[in-house]
Amino acid sequence: MDAAAFKRWLKATMGLDAEAVGPGVVERAIAGRMRALGIAEAEAYWRRLQAQPLEQQELIEAVVVPETWFFRGVEAFDALARAFAPRLAEPGAAPLRLLSLPCSTGEEPYTLAMALLDAGWPPQRLRIDAYDISERALAKAGHAVYGANSFRGGDLRYRDRHFRALGHGRWQLSDAVRGCVRLHRANVLAIDFLPEAASFDAVFCRNLLIYFDQDTQVRAVGVLARALAADGLLFVGAAETGLLLSLGYASAQIPMAAAFRNQRGAPVPAPAPPQPWRAPALAPLPAAAARPRPFAAAATALAARPAPASPPAPAADDSLPQARRLADNGDFAQAERLCQAHLRAHGPNAEALCLLGVIYGADGADARAEDAFRKALYLQPDHAESLMHLALLLDAKGDAAGARLMRQRAARHRDRNT
Repeated sequence: MDAAAFKRWLKATMGLDAEAVGPGVVERAIAGRMRALGIAEAEAYWRRLQAQPLEQQELIEAVVVPETWFFRGVEAFDALARAFAPRLAEPGAAPLRLLSLPCSTGEEPYTLAMALLDAGWPPQRLRIDAYDISERALAKAGHAVYGANSFRGGDLRYRDRHFRALGHGRWQLSDAVRGCVRLHRANVLAIDFLPEAASFDAVFCRNLLIYFDQDTQVRAVGVLARALAADGLLFVGAAETGLLLSLGYASAQIPMAAAFRNQRGAPVPAPAPPQPWRAPALAPLPAAAARPRPFAAAATALAARPAPASPPAPAADDSLPQARRLADNGDFAQAERLCQAHLRAHGPNAEALCLLGVIYGADGADARAEDAFRKALYLQPDHAESLMHLALLLDAKGDAAGARLMRQRAARHRDRNT
């Protein structure tokens, strides 16, 4: 018995595209579980998997590889605080409701709490719901003790404000931050997931959709649409922006934040929410029907916005951020000119070429977008954003094998850095 049946089961159960997580990941997970159980034959393990829900969760745990840290993609958290600052000043306004999915080991939802507390929000006005399919990840999130891998980047002042050093490189998160977050175990594809409609002011779903095939991506985005308030913000990963544009979302025009607004109409209501998940007790610690086109809809979604009037030429070092801002505002021609000027001034580099590819794709020039992404990958073969954008582009033109190869390359790079 080969792994194909297990891969189909994982796809049906949790939406996982086995090819997207990298070659051999599912096979290694199966082999590990068989060793743990003392089972020699795959058929016998398959029977165990079908009969025991606990073993089903164990296999899911074995293929879920979290990669997260505090303030990952800090621009998104800054954008969130700025977007809702006017509401903070409104007396008697309803609490701010936020969703983090998947929340993994808790770094993202706790970052949401820290960013807003630092912006002046009182804890009683924050309600952050965090969901994940992994019991182990949620147990760590509930314990809220973190090591060096969760703290990256040069600015760690937030750690001094919100954590207590335990020694041996471990840090305990404060009760004030933990109290803002409610943890839930759930599967985004479950029929009763997120039954409460149109309630979240902002949804963070970053780098989940890239692990799904195209049909599952569309299904998952539909779930998020139901959860998002009519004027809410949806934050995704950089490699998922093309997908959101193709499904009718519009850029929120917040540079570098990958934030979108839903322009497709009211979400569909449904019945009562699930009960919050509670972390298990842990041992004491020493003293934590047509194929969508990812880029073509961007021209419709963005070009209708008025282009900024003759922006001043930025300094050389600011040219790429300025190009992103122009593209967000629908001024693709000026954004392209800035990228080309940057390339002439600084020589070929993957970041500029990837941004140029995004601009071409948003303007409907798919062939030029593909060429730019491939040039970026020639210079930097493991450039993750180019790999995932190119995968979406290849999917759109029907090259499933090519798209799968790009996702495998991205997964191998991610595995080397975890």
